Amino acid sequence: MKRLLTFLVVLTLIGYVFFKGAVWWLADQRLSEARKAVEDAGVIDRGEIRSGIEGRLVLGDGSYQDFRLTRPVEFDRLIFNAGSPVALLVALLDPADLPAHWSLQAENLRLTLDTNMFRNWVTAAGDRAPALFAPVCGPDHRQHLGSGDLLRIGISGVSGEGLVLQRSDGLYGELTTANAGSVEVDWPGARLNPLDLAGLAGSTQSIMTVTLRDGGLMRRISAYCSREAGVETGEWTSIVMDSFSDGLRARGFEASGQLLALYRQWLTEGGELTLELDPSAPLWGVPVREDGEAGGASLNVRYNRSAVPDVYLARVEPQVPEQPEAMLEPVVPGENGDSSTVMVAGWNTVDKEDAESWAGQTVRVTLENGNVVEGRLVSVGDSRMEVARLLDGGEVAYPIAIRLIATFEVWRHGQAR
Repeated sequence: MKRLLTFLVVLTLIGYVFFKGAVWWLADQRLSEARKAVEDAGVIDRGEIRSGIEGRLVLGDGSYQDFRLTRPVEFDRLIFNAGSPVALLVALLDPADLPAHWSLQAENLRLTLDTNMFRNWVTAAGDRAPALFAPVCGPDHRQHLGSGDLLRIGISGVSGEGLVLQRSDGLYGELTTANAGSVEVDWPGARLNPLDLAGLAGSTQSIMTVTLRDGGLMRRISAYCSREAGVETGEWTSIVMDSFSDGLRARGFEASGQLLALYRQWLTEGGELTLELDPSAPLWGVPVREDGEAGGASLNVRYNRSAVPDVYLARVEPQVPEQPEAMLEPVVPGENGDSSTVMVAGWNTVDKEDAESWAGQTVRVTLENGNVVEGRLVSVGDSRMEVARLLDGGEVAYPIAIRLIATFEVWRHGQAR
């Protein structure tokens, strides 16, 4: 009896060691394949590999650096739960053979913001059509909300928890952040295959339900951007709505009155927005009515759990708006209420030694040879700075030697005239 017990203990230990070793080796192989698959787009740092006898695979302290971004996405723990040790080994042997129920959870998922999150070669390849959901955030109405603005609002990064849950009846995912709200996706019938992500949309004909919660972020953005633009919040909202309408017309569409009202409400108040979308349909299932068509389908939308009717697009002749050549200079009443004094937006000369503190702002640099470069300050180093200029819908960064700068000016509000 003692020998049998000893044999069982030894066999159990051997099986445990074999399981742990097999999981580590298979996970390392699969992650190496994943690195090769994305090597043209980014770099995966898998971190530490751990596993549990209950069927869990844990990656610790890893990250993903996308080549288009200047900062990596990091995580403390990435937990894949297959439900059993056998299911975990089978999934690692063949990722396409996942169990009917599994989950992937990310703990302390975080992205530290930078004044310029996108590489210059990404912003330079912008679309000529106006952006749809990029609020105006500056005295130049071509200047949109960026990561530098979020930093000045007080948001230095985005962190939270993520979850992907595969059920037998569909796919569920959520991302909850500490300072930027949350998003939930419930997709009945969908089946995720890691080896065929493009086939996810074709795995079901069901409608996807997406729920957005802003967590108070939109109120902060509207207050900040209207102040940066030098106008009241109501006027700033109208400017953003005009830009949204221009972007739709450039693509051959026009928004219904209810869609415009919904977007306006979301811009200023935020809240909870629930949409029913169809990823396999054009425009994600947003109904499009022909010009002059009465009645018809409407997108299923709920705002703060109340249904919003008549949300749709109408087809019109595409029309790309003219981009303004000069910077717009809004004028706002003075803070003391005196009608004889107005506060205007204008150029302020500052010390070029303090240029780093103005990263992300609109600047004007005059060189000693008389050349002038105007645009958004991207970065400042020990010997040079980079200023990005709008060009054909994108941005091109120009390196400038600091020693050759005669004057350095920043576009600011608050000059008395």
